[in-house]
Amino acid sequence: MDFLTKEKLYYKIGEVSKITGLKPHVLRYWESEFKVIRPYKGKSHQRLYRRSDLEIIMEIKKLLYDEQFTIAGAKKQISKMLYNKKERQMKLRFKDDETKEALKEIKKGLKEIYKLLK
Repeated sequence: MDFLTKEKLYYKIGEVSKITGLKPHVLRYWESEFKVIRPYKGKSHQRLYRRSDLEIIMEIKKLLYDEQFTIAGAKKQISKMLYNKKERQMKLRFKDDETKEALKEIKKGLKEIYKLLK
């Protein structure tokens, strides 16, 4: 996304606050409300957000501030968004019947190898 200038694995809460324009207490509150925001907490117990967390936070911000959703409505929208994303990923994995058949053949072959190894 364009709000991230340099690629990093983790962002501290202060950085996330600057990037998103949200105060740290809002980010901590959203963590309690939106279970999909799960920053990693290192040995120092400091919150470390991933890029995926930032993307979800920006989507929540858009839903709440721009589109005027309630927290409950935003939760439903985020749930739908994540479900649709997973569904698209599954469709990409099994795009055609040839792929499905090839996977079935591989599975069958692996089962036969497993039987031989027993």
